[in-house]
Amino acid sequence: QVQLVQSGGGSAQAGGSLTLSCQGVEEYSDNNKCAAWFRQAPGRERRWVAFLYLGGDATDYTSSVRGRFTISRDAAVNSLYLRMDNLKPEDTATYYCATSPDFSCFSWDYYNTWGQGTQVTVSS
Repeated sequence: QVQLVQSGGGSAQAGGSLTLSCQGVEEYSDNNKCAAWFRQAPGRERRWVAFLYLGGDATDYTSSVRGRFTISRDAAVNSLYLRMDNLKPEDTATYYCATSPDFSCFSWDYYNTWGQGTQVTVSS
């Protein structure tokens, strides 16, 4: 069974940077088409942050992080990354990586393999 193992995260001051890693993101296949990062702040529902289409590396970001966050992958080591720059206190959340077998990376319900989550805390 595929497992996603996250690392990175931690604490940063506003304006700082952190990078999250997610190991176990395999190459494009019938069962593996999109990889994404989600986040969940305390008392709020989990929300999409960024995705990467494994079949061609197309990416997209939610508007609040566009221009500050960068999603990428290293296929040689089956890893997905989220580089977070110019962090803001509102970025504080638990971050999750996930993969989906669906062609549409916007189909949130199809993300069926998840990392364990990693905390990011940004202080002002």
